[in-house]
Amino acid sequence: MLLALETTHIAAAAVVLVLAALIVALLARAFVSRRARLAKQVPQAEQRETIELPRITAPVVAAPVERVAREQRAREELSEAEEQLRVAREAVAREPGSSAARAELQRYEREVADLRRRAEYEHRKADEAQEKARRLAEAAAREEAEARARAEEQARLEAERRAQEEARRRLAEQEGGRTLAEGLARTRGGFMARLNAFIGASKELDDAALSELEEILFSADVGVHTATALLDSVRERLKRRELSDLGKVKSALREEIERILSQASGAHGGLPEAPPPQVVMVVGVNGTGKTTTVGKLAAKLKAAGRSVILGAGDTFRAAAGEQLDVWADRAQVPIVRGKDGSDPGAVLFDAVARARGEGLDVVLCDTAGRLHTKANLMDELKRLKRTLAKAQESAPHEVLLVVDATTGQNAIQQARQFHDALGVTGFVLTKLDGTAKGGVIIGICDALKIPVRYVGVGEKVADLKEFDAHEFVEALFGE
Repeated sequence: MLLALETTHIAAAAVVLVLAALIVALLARAFVSRRARLAKQVPQAEQRETIELPRITAPVVAAPVERVAREQRAREELSEAEEQLRVAREAVAREPGSSAARAELQRYEREVADLRRRAEYEHRKADEAQEKARRLAEAAAREEAEARARAEEQARLEAERRAQEEARRRLAEQEGGRTLAEGLARTRGGFMARLNAFIGASKELDDAALSELEEILFSADVGVHTATALLDSVRERLKRRELSDLGKVKSALREEIERILSQASGAHGGLPEAPPPQVVMVVGVNGTGKTTTVGKLAAKLKAAGRSVILGAGDTFRAAAGEQLDVWADRAQVPIVRGKDGSDPGAVLFDAVARARGEGLDVVLCDTAGRLHTKANLMDELKRLKRTLAKAQESAPHEVLLVVDATTGQNAIQQARQFHDALGVTGFVLTKLDGTAKGGVIIGICDALKIPVRYVGVGEKVADLKEFDAHEFVEALFGE
């Protein structure tokens, strides 16, 4: 009775093992299919490694199935031998004195003992194979996750590369904008035309000629202080007998103007490098072109390979946010906006925080236009500057004042008051193409000794140009 019950339990265990083996085989097949599908999705560079994984994993996953089958056969042989042992014991019980029956019983006892050891061995080996398959399956899953992560990273890098190429393409489409010489055409037609007419006249280099030169310099909107300094430079060189005719006067003015611009702006303009995220605060009076300048600058920086985010700090002018949104889309850079009328400080703080979190290079902070004569509005700008300092150490790293060249000498006064309030680090002079008052840039550099970073000579991105003192003077004095 007990022997029959044990045989039944063994048979049931065998059935369970067979079912387990089938389940493992089905899981292995599903795993191989999934790996094959993944291989089609990853980039070509990753595909060879991913496709090879099923070739390694599939035979190992099949090993437990073979071991379970061998264990099942061993238990079936054991069951048959135990049945024969039972019959031999009954034969000995019926014929206790039969030596043949006893010999048969001993033979079956040895065989059953051997088969039990074999069954135990096969059972242990099946467990080991299943454990090994489990570990390999976990390793394959980790490798699959790593391959997926590599594929996602590759896709991200590819997307960034395409975005940069698209930004460069868009910028290239807008290239062919105006040259600096074309942008300064009106200034040359005003100040420089009068200077050339003065130089071309057959005159003695006397006090009357110097008085006429003084009038021309004052008409250039360079400011009283700068015009006086230029005239004093000419008189000083006359005393040293370095200027023998009017032609040399023009060369002397050219050299002095380039010296003033170079002394303030250095060899080259543009945004200086700074540890990321570099926070740039853009300020100016109403209508100077701050928002447009921010958008153009974002497109130029993105095309140069720097990651940029825009902070829409002009929350008081409803159209400013939408305008900056359009520029963000054109330049393919993120933007942080708030509701109309919301606190601009909170918007700019969030923009800097996001730049820090995402590891971006530059934060361009637009601000609302301010009349430099309104103390309360200037105080609001000071508060914004303090907020940026809380968001990022040493921020803002650059305070760019956007100046409209068409305002002439009034721009010098604007620049002085913004500088006193905020510590302006650089200027952007816009709308040079629309005025004969481009000489104001000379007066700003001479009065404040602060560099000009960019000049705007048109509507296109390419028309926002990094300032170069020598190039500017060449364009201004060119025929």
